Amino acid sequence: MDNRVYYGEYSLKHWIDLILRKNIILPEYQRFFVWDEKKVETLIKTFKYKQFVPPVTIGAFKFDQTNQNLILDGQQRLTSILLAYLGLFPDQVVYKKTIEMFASENDDEEEEDERLDDVVEWTFTKLTAKGKTKEGIISGIKEGNYKKINLDVTAEFFQNTFLGFSYLVPVISDEKQQQNYYSSVFRNINIQGAPLLAQESRASLYFLDKDLVQFFAPDFLKKYVVKGVSGEAKLDFVRLLSLLSQYKNDNDSKYIARGYKPNMEKYYEEYIYAVVSDINSTRYGQFSKFFPGRKYEVQIENLKQTLSDLEIKTEFPSIIDLDMYFFGLVYFTVFRNRKINTAKKEALKAAIELEIKGMKNNPSHTRAPNNLGHLRYRIYTSISFFRAYAA
Repeated sequence: MDNRVYYGEYSLKHWIDLILRKNIILPEYQRFFVWDEKKVETLIKTFKYKQFVPPVTIGAFKFDQTNQNLILDGQQRLTSILLAYLGLFPDQVVYKKTIEMFASENDDEEEEDERLDDVVEWTFTKLTAKGKTKEGIISGIKEGNYKKINLDVTAEFFQNTFLGFSYLVPVISDEKQQQNYYSSVFRNINIQGAPLLAQESRASLYFLDKDLVQFFAPDFLKKYVVKGVSGEAKLDFVRLLSLLSQYKNDNDSKYIARGYKPNMEKYYEEYIYAVVSDINSTRYGQFSKFFPGRKYEVQIENLKQTLSDLEIKTEFPSIIDLDMYFFGLVYFTVFRNRKINTAKKEALKAAIELEIKGMKNNPSHTRAPNNLGHLRYRIYTSISFFRAYAA
């Protein structure tokens, strides 16, 4: 029997009810809500003017003998409809000011940010956790989180306006096969008006095996970023893992990522597939040999603790800086499960900073830091520095 696809439409009110009752849910790999208030207003006007709005895509997923309906495409649209209905919008400006105020004024009291929703990394699940009705949700809102919006919508608007859908029902029942199927679907979908970044799209692959999510993307690493003149980029842990996996397999940096320069994303994806499938890759080695029993938690905790003990900064001015601190550190704490002598942390960091300065005095290195020659040199050099401090 083939996979099936059904088509139809629901009123906006029915979509809202599905969200509030949690009859449709976001898969864990979905990105955060990224639309601004203007885009929400534009969507509502599009409905009012009876113009075309792309349908959403829902997928049936069977998990532990229970059926779930996953939102594969349309999160931004459905969230916007819900916010218009509630008359709310997550206010990042006020939220950040509130957090800063409590951080400076209430050191000895309960942290206010523990009672606030993080609206920087936000999805509508923050609201549906508060209640199943408009009144229940609004009563659970904390000041300093959301602002009120009025898009001039009525109950009749939500009852009489419709949004289409496609509903995917895979014939397969095996959970991992379903995850594989939906990861593929998700990555082939172009989110309206906001294409996924490579890392956001790749994240769906982590859930081919949910047990490995915290290996590919540990929560504590989210705060580490590169802040340069062109913007901010979060630490890409899969990038570090894949490159270091090949280094450990080859015991050499000479051929790392050879032939992948035009498409490094393919290199990272192939690493994820190799780990999930636990194949003995000629390039990356075998995950279960590096991590017996496919257990990695101790090593990841080792990395977390060492980052704290070394007092590694969370913001880096360039990828050169981040790489020099992380390649050697991740290699020894995660791939070798060794401890770093943190008693000599100042000497270690001083040596790294001096090497970074030398790299940045090389115009070729600063102009093209992702050149494979420069990248391999950073891997080799960072590991060399940390080797002297690895117990």
